[in-house]
Amino acid sequence: MPVKSLSLTRKHVKKNTSKKYLSKTDALAKLQSYCAYQERCHREVRSKLLNLGIYGDDLEEIIASLIEENFLNEERYARSFARGKFRMKQWGRNRIVRELKMRDISDYCIRKAMTEIDEEEYLKTLEAVLERQAEKVKADNDFAKQNKLAQYAIQQRGFEAELVWDAVKKMAE
Repeated sequence: MPVKSLSLTRKHVKKNTSKKYLSKTDALAKLQSYCAYQERCHREVRSKLLNLGIYGDDLEEIIASLIEENFLNEERYARSFARGKFRMKQWGRNRIVRELKMRDISDYCIRKAMTEIDEEEYLKTLEAVLERQAEKVKADNDFAKQNKLAQYAIQQRGFEAELVWDAVKKMAE
């Protein structure tokens, strides 16, 4: 009878769940590279520090240091976020504002971020989103189709209702 191997697979080995202490300088270096890789908001950085086991005064000092060294800038983050979500995901202003508020971004920074969206480009994007969705939507009549298109643009994409209805009516003509 053959002898079975006693080798353990990854799923059988229990991970060491105890966190080792990270010094303040090590944590600062780690967060500098974390912030240099991609724009981050204060909330993401605070969460990352808490996950690393950094609390209290050390946490606040690291965040202050990141701000002083310009690794962390909430206005720059908000502007970058708004530009990216509008251009890449084609989100409307309402959706972008909602997402920024969920990340505890100040109203001042949100207003600055909204200046990154060109009005003409915004309207063209809205029309493109509606045209793409119009090909997918199935409805019994034109009114139902227009309603579904408008609801999609307002609720999922976060465009303003007045602009959406104007664009939908323009498409119908």
